[in-house]
Amino acid sequence: MPEKSLVIIPTYNEIENIQLIIPDLLGRYKNNLDILIVDDNSPDGTGSFVEELGKTNERVKLIKREKKNGLGTAYVAGFKYALQNDYDFIFEMDADYSHDPKEIKNFLRAIKNYDLVLGSRYVKGVNVVNWPIRRLLLSYFANIYTKLVTGMPIKDATGGFKCFRRRVLESINLDKVKSNGYAFQIEMTYKAWKQDFKIGEIPIIFIDRTMGQSKMSKKIVREAVFMVWKLRLRSIFGLQ
Repeated sequence: MPEKSLVIIPTYNEIENIQLIIPDLLGRYKNNLDILIVDDNSPDGTGSFVEELGKTNERVKLIKREKKNGLGTAYVAGFKYALQNDYDFIFEMDADYSHDPKEIKNFLRAIKNYDLVLGSRYVKGVNVVNWPIRRLLLSYFANIYTKLVTGMPIKDATGGFKCFRRRVLESINLDKVKSNGYAFQIEMTYKAWKQDFKIGEIPIIFIDRTMGQSKMSKKIVREAVFMVWKLRLRSIFGLQ
C-alpha cells in the first residue's frame, strides 16, 4: 500500500495565500499527498473557501475551530487527525509561501533516512530573504541559545517547516504539548530528540511573506525563552 503524506497548514486570515498554495500543492504532488487546513474561524473567509474546495476535491481537508487558539494547538489538532487517518508522513508548513512547496519532494527523499526532517534556514549559512536585520538576529541567536540550553545538536530548532514519521507523533503525548510559536517548534523537536529518534536537517531558503500579516509577537518570543529551560529542567528530573 502506498505511503500517505499530509501537509498541515494552520490559518488565520490567510485567504489570499491559501487560494494560491492549495492549488500549487495539489498540482505539484498528484499522488498520496493530502492537505489539511486548520482554520481558527478566520473573518476573511479562509475556512469557508477551504470548505467549498473540499466538497469537490477529497484531498483537501479542513478542521474549523471556533476561535484563535494559537499555532501549537492547531498543529496538535492536525497531528491527531493525521494519526486517526493513517498518514505515514506528516508535514508542518506555513500558508504564506515562506515555505516553498517545491521543497516537499526533498523532505520526502530525506525522510527515508530519518524519523524527523527539519527545513533549516541555518544549516548552510543563513538562508533568509526579506527579513529585517533585527528579526534575523533574534532568530539566529535564539537557535544558538536553544542549542546551548537544551544540548540539542540542531541548527534551526525554531523553524516551522518539517516532516514527521507517524511513529514520532505516536510516541509523544500530544495532550501535554501546550506551547505555541517558536516554543512549540522547539518542544516537539526536543521531545523527539530525547526519545532518540533520528533527526535530520535539510537546507531551505526562507522568504518572508508578501501577503497577510505575521503572527509574531513579544509573547511568543518570551514563551520560547522560558520553554528551553523548562524542557532542560524536566529532563534533568526525569519528567519527560
